[in-house]
Amino acid sequence: MTTASTNGKIHLVGIGPGNPQYLAPAASQAMAESDVIVGFRAYIDQIQDLITGKEVVSMELGQELERAAAAVDSAYSGKIVAVVSSGDAGIYGMSGPVFRVLTDRDWDGQSPAVVTVPGVSAMQAAAAVLGSPLMQDFCAISLSDLLTPWEKIRGRLEAAGQGDFVVALYNPRSKRRQTQLLEAREILLKHRPGDTPVGLVGDAFRPGQRVKLTTLQDLEKDADFVDMVTIVVIGNSTTYLHGGRVITPRGYEEKTRSA
Repeated sequence: MTTASTNGKIHLVGIGPGNPQYLAPAASQAMAESDVIVGFRAYIDQIQDLITGKEVVSMELGQELERAAAAVDSAYSGKIVAVVSSGDAGIYGMSGPVFRVLTDRDWDGQSPAVVTVPGVSAMQAAAAVLGSPLMQDFCAISLSDLLTPWEKIRGRLEAAGQGDFVVALYNPRSKRRQTQLLEAREILLKHRPGDTPVGLVGDAFRPGQRVKLTTLQDLEKDADFVDMVTIVVIGNSTTYLHGGRVITPRGYEEKTRSA
């Protein structure tokens, strides 16, 4: 068990999609009052102007638990720490690893203090670019099987298809993982038509933002557009295209139309 400092504090900060316009004021304030900034190298690069003069702990992908441990160590030593995540810290971000490390160290829930600062998630940013695809019940599913068995992910995709959820896919495709997106497509095609609209958004609200509209049937042809920083938004049975936007009506009773 680690002896907790009464002065240490951890801010779990979501920095949004990366554009400073979409950084919450509370996130800026949390970083301003922190002694130490901890994060993935690419995210640290996005906030360099906001952390001048701070102690910075920058690590690579795959070192989430190491980052969390460094942050907790600093907080137990009495420092104020900001652990930064892209998007929202509580959605595939650093909140989980930090709380995991605190749990392993028998944290009492009070000292160090932990404050979560929400941010604009990648899913929300992609939806804003596309139109209004998340207007009914939706779910987010990560296709990365690094920490979750693929069979578990398959089960979640089946359930999402059966439930007619709009689906936002995180981590859809990488150099190492080429087949998961296509398998997800096959699973969802069992439950909805091939002309179901699909929106692909890469680097939403960042330099180099990329957008492509396709369908569930044609997603196989457009797979090369997709990488790890792309969010794939797959509509439900009521989603339609109009004016270059992906639109899910507020309710099932509303009349739908096609592009």
